[in-house]
Amino acid sequence: MRTLFLLVVLGAAAAAAEQTDQQFDPAVAFGSRPSVSSISLSPDGVSIAFIAPSAGAGAVLFTMQLDAHQVPRAALKSDGKPFRLQSCEWVSNSRLVCTLYWLAMLHQEVVPFTRLIAVDSDGGNLKMLSTQQRSYAAHGVQLGGGEILDLLPDEDGIVLMERVYIPERVAGGIGILGPTQRGVGVDRIDTRTLQSTVVEAAGNVARYISDGRGKVRIMGVEVVQSSSRQSTGVTRYHYRTAGSREWHVLGDYDWVNLTGFRPVAVDPELNAALGYKKKDGRRALYKIALDGSMREELIYERPDVDVGELLRIGRRHRVVGVTFATDRTQSFYFDPAIEAIHASLERALPNQPIIGVAESSVDESKLIIFAGSDNDPGTYYLFDRAAKQMRRLLPVRDALEGVKLASVKPIQYPASDGTMIPAYLTLPPGRESARGLPGIVMPHGGPSSRDYWGFNWMAQFFASRGFAVLQPNYRGSSGYGDAWFEKNGFRSWPVAVGDVLDGGRWLVAQGIAEAGKVAIVGWSYGGYAALQSAVVDPSVFKAVVAIAPVTDLKALKDEHANWSDFDVMNEMLGEGSHLRDGSPLQNAARIKVPVLLFHGTLDRNVGYQESKSMAAALTAAHTRCEFVTFNDLDHQLEDSEARAQMLKKSDAFLRETLGL
Repeated sequence: MRTLFLLVVLGAAAAAAEQTDQQFDPAVAFGSRPSVSSISLSPDGVSIAFIAPSAGAGAVLFTMQLDAHQVPRAALKSDGKPFRLQSCEWVSNSRLVCTLYWLAMLHQEVVPFTRLIAVDSDGGNLKMLSTQQRSYAAHGVQLGGGEILDLLPDEDGIVLMERVYIPERVAGGIGILGPTQRGVGVDRIDTRTLQSTVVEAAGNVARYISDGRGKVRIMGVEVVQSSSRQSTGVTRYHYRTAGSREWHVLGDYDWVNLTGFRPVAVDPELNAALGYKKKDGRRALYKIALDGSMREELIYERPDVDVGELLRIGRRHRVVGVTFATDRTQSFYFDPAIEAIHASLERALPNQPIIGVAESSVDESKLIIFAGSDNDPGTYYLFDRAAKQMRRLLPVRDALEGVKLASVKPIQYPASDGTMIPAYLTLPPGRESARGLPGIVMPHGGPSSRDYWGFNWMAQFFASRGFAVLQPNYRGSSGYGDAWFEKNGFRSWPVAVGDVLDGGRWLVAQGIAEAGKVAIVGWSYGGYAALQSAVVDPSVFKAVVAIAPVTDLKALKDEHANWSDFDVMNEMLGEGSHLRDGSPLQNAARIKVPVLLFHGTLDRNVGYQESKSMAAALTAAHTRCEFVTFNDLDHQLEDSEARAQMLKKSDAFLRETLGL
């Protein structure tokens, strides 16, 4: 087995290099953003492209030929102020399409924007693929820049793309300048020249789904209230039979109650839509024939958990399987050849059991493989199927190369009503068992999400600092079916927060953590659960760290007042006394333990004002509170320096408050 080592000295790599002659700084190493993201393989399998972090929220797109031993070449750079390079993929052997993302204040609202651009592998011939909006537009604001539906590998550099159209008024406000169509359409675009042809005229469409061969087969239309134009949370899907332009109703999907059939792909060989539908209260994978018969067939289900994401391969995103997660994420393959490759990779990489195909050449002869584990952030490899050879390409987090990391153990603990709560326990590196450690309960965000077995940079950081870290998949988490999800973690907050509190009690009862030395750390909903747990029972956790937390359920609802999803958010959160009882801000006087808050000022998910108000309320209640603001950062705090500061500050705060 040959190995190819690529040396990239910037971003996280530079941060690691700066520590070579100094004492290792875990906050810098664990807080560094992944050194490789959005890796892509050219259609001919000759070149790769990947994004690496630079200073602050910046990023650089690198390209290189694999067999030429070429030094990676910077093709595109963004400084993150405000434009952020989010993802890139090859659309020909010499050209890529990238997504730019940024946030801006508009009418005192944090508003997200995206745009798609195309660029040559050497950085030349930069083109904007998204429709361009002039400053004098008067018929709306273009937020989304569209997305690629098909890469069209048989047509060099040409893509099938969803694009957003907004009519614009001429100066003086009389008449329309440019296209008069409005909404989302589909165009076939030459990424080099911008010559385009209309495939689907723009209209009131939420999304399109193609068959991977350039044919649009499914259209989703958002159902809105006729009077208010507010979203109902329902998407009505339509489909076309093969060779026809006529639309037929496929069915409705309710995003609030998660009911109905949600198509996610079209299989042209089967002439069928693949998608999700509930079976016995759990998400299962179905196919529905697109020949006019609407014949429905169950493809895969689990009796214990929801079916996960589709596994795809190739430039046409061919569906080859599906995932599911019990204690660990597993794969079920429909394609025997890919299943055999996965089995051989498991044998070749026994210490990296989390394995997946990240990219492939157009003929699927060369694959980029990701492999990692709980104590390994992962590595990308190039696998040549014909030669049966694999090369090591790039580590995902080079700042942690050679650092001994902690193992993660799936466990269950009893809630107060006897329900067994699945969770993950991370002990300090080298400790298979422990007694009397300081402990951290770290509830995940969402709440419509869950934690998975694998590498987690925050849990690993705290484990490296001597903490036992428990990550509970409390009731209200997704992935375990309707009964586990309850009404969601906000409307059913007493159950969710109760499970989190029971996790802290279990750490002490098992002797893993020492009584009086257990804290709680959470991000987003996890931050909400951390604060609300201190409201419910301040005796369990002796300190709270909340990152970008929800603090007031009514405020969270009001943050959507000027958006079309306000009614959907209102239904999700509901009405009643639980809005006040379940809001840490409204019950700040009951929090008696020290609190450390972090929040970015450009947070679209949870308003910055929520943490600002929480800090003021805790101070007024004479509860110790420290509040750290990150200017111009969003909910994810995608900035290595900011994350390092957050980890360092949190560690010092916990050591002081827990008396370590």
